[in-house]
This record gives sequence, structure tokens and C-alpha cells, in this order.
Amino acid sequence: MSSAELLRGRLDRARVAAAEAGVGALVIAPGSDLRYLLGGTVVSHERFTGLVLPAEGEPVLVVPKLEAAGYDPYDLPGLGVDTATWVDGEDPYGLVARLVGGPGVVAVGDMLPAVHVLGLRGALPGAEQALAGPVLRGLRMRKDAAEVEQLRWAGAAIDRVHARMGEWLRAGRTEAEVAADIGAAIVAEGHASAEFVIVGSGPNGASPHHEVSDRVITAGDVVVVDIGGPLPSGYCSDSTRTYAVGEPRDADVVESYEVLRRAQAASVASVRPGVSAESVDAAGRGVLADAGLAEFFIHRTGHGIGLDVHEHPYIVAGNELVLEPGMAFSVEPGVYLPGRWGARIEDIVVVTDTGVEPLNTRPHELVVLG
Repeated sequence: MSSAELLRGRLDRARVAAAEAGVGALVIAPGSDLRYLLGGTVVSHERFTGLVLPAEGEPVLVVPKLEAAGYDPYDLPGLGVDTATWVDGEDPYGLVARLVGGPGVVAVGDMLPAVHVLGLRGALPGAEQALAGPVLRGLRMRKDAAEVEQLRWAGAAIDRVHARMGEWLRAGRTEAEVAADIGAAIVAEGHASAEFVIVGSGPNGASPHHEVSDRVITAGDVVVVDIGGPLPSGYCSDSTRTYAVGEPRDADVVESYEVLRRAQAASVASVRPGVSAESVDAAGRGVLADAGLAEFFIHRTGHGIGLDVHEHPYIVAGNELVLEPGMAFSVEPGVYLPGRWGARIEDIVVVTDTGVEPLNTRPHELVVLG
């Protein structure tokens, strides 16, 4: 299937999904939703840009005239997408209103800035506004073969960075110095950027979203390294491994880490079509609970990944969503001992027709460096 055929199929399915949700039109702003539908996106700064996708009728990209050329590489005519431009001093919201037609439900992109949401509300006083995310979510959660291949490539690239951790992670260096080397390696491995680099050493590892600091890494530290970013295609990597700089100084690290390893393996093994998202969370959480470590696992087990690092489905208690082939998400339980140390193991996995395919294949054991 050609790229144009793939994207036209997505546009058609989005129309059907809108109609089934009782939505008359979607208004999608630049960002991952627009990239999913058109194959690319251009930053629109403060001026309104949006794809108007009626449930019935042809899609139209409303774009400032001075930025319209940025969409030339995406062959909008070949996708059946018209372009409507506006210039400073004209009303883009009125233009959208004319394209939408009349009252009904207009679903706006989840990340559309409030200034544009309110502008559209003023131009469409008779319309009910809703979010477009729930309409597009079902499409984006189920990755097609091309998307899975991009995620597979991203996973292999970030694995190659983790394989080099011994070059950078050692006593006497700061977290920030290590992170700078990791970030450069992520780009060198084919990513467009290093979107995030977490290097949490010693007590900083007990804070799941610690990024980096000037703390000097010392012998005996346990270090959480969580890294990832987008490929040029927009599809993302995200993988965490935990390292020790020499033998861990805390006596409980080795035993607790082994429980964490078994918990992560249990959650991955539970993934298959037909099970719920929350059951994957419960599989690993139960292993930690049996060992008395459940209170130290303080976040969900995972998040979906694709054109966003965090997207649906979320692997968390209370999410009864039934997993289907093509769904891709992280499996990343952790153990966090406040003020002492932390550990996390994260793989991206894809649901297959019969089970699960992990996209990260680096060893899961605690890696002792030095």
C-alpha cells in the first residue's frame, strides 16, 4: 500500500468514526493527530491552522497563506484535501464556520489552544463543542504494519544507546554530563531529537520523573536511565534500564530488583488479544505485592506510544479496555525507596494476533558497570 493510500484510508476511517460518534465535523490542529491524518504537520505559531474534516464531505486544510507552502511536500490534492488560505486581518474562525455549515457537534483537537477554541465558539454559536481525541483514539491505538515497523526501528535504535551506557555512566561524573552524552548518541542513532533523558542516580532514582541534576555519581549508586525521542517520521522510542555503578551499596537492592524483574516479565507475559489493559497492570503489581513492595510502585504500569510518547491505551487499574492486535504500549513497573534508591524496567511491546512482541530486547537484569 502506498503512503497516499494509507493516509486516504485514515481520513476515510476518521470520517466514519466521527459519524458514529454523532460528530458533524472534526477540527484538527497541528500536532500528532494532524500528522497521523496527513503524514506531516507544520508549526503554525499563533495563527490558526486546522484540518476541517466533515463526517460528510471533503476535508479542507485552513492555513495562513504565509505558511501554506510548508504543506506542499504532503501532496494534499493527492489525499483529496483542499486548502483554504487566509491572510492577516481576515477571520479564520468565520472561514471554518462556513466550511462546517451549521449547528451540530464540532469536535476540536485536544491540544487546540484555548484562544482558537474560543474563537471557534464565537463563530459557531449554535454548535456544540466536543473533543476530537475520543473520536480519533480508536484509530490511533491500533497501529498498522507501517507504524509497527517504525516503532520496531525506534526500539532497536534506543537499545543501541543503552548498550553503550558503560562508555558514559561512571563514578565522578554528574548526571548532567552523562545525559549530554546519551542525548548526542540518541540523535546519532537516527532520532530527530532526544525528547527526554532521565539519569536518576542514588536517591534521585526514587523520583520517577527526575530528569538530571549536577549530582556527582558515586560508587555504589543505583542509576535509573529512561531515554527516548522521535524518529524523523514522528514515531517514538522509550526505554528504561537500571544500572549500578559498582556493587550496590544498599543491601536490599539485589533482592528487590529481582522481584521487579519478575514483575515486569509477568506483565509482559500477560499481554495478548482479549485481555484488559488493567489485567496487565495487575499481573506485575501482584508480584510486587507478594514481596511487600507494592507501596513502592507509585505509577501506572504503562502508556501507549506512537506519534506521541504518551498516548492511549494506558495500562492502569480501572482501564477495562480490551487489548487488540496493533496496540503498542510500555510495560514499566518500578520500585522507589524515598531518599535511598529507585529502579525501573521498561519495554515497548506490541499486541500481536496471538500474543505480544517486545520491541526492546536489552537484558533486564541489573547491569553492574565498572
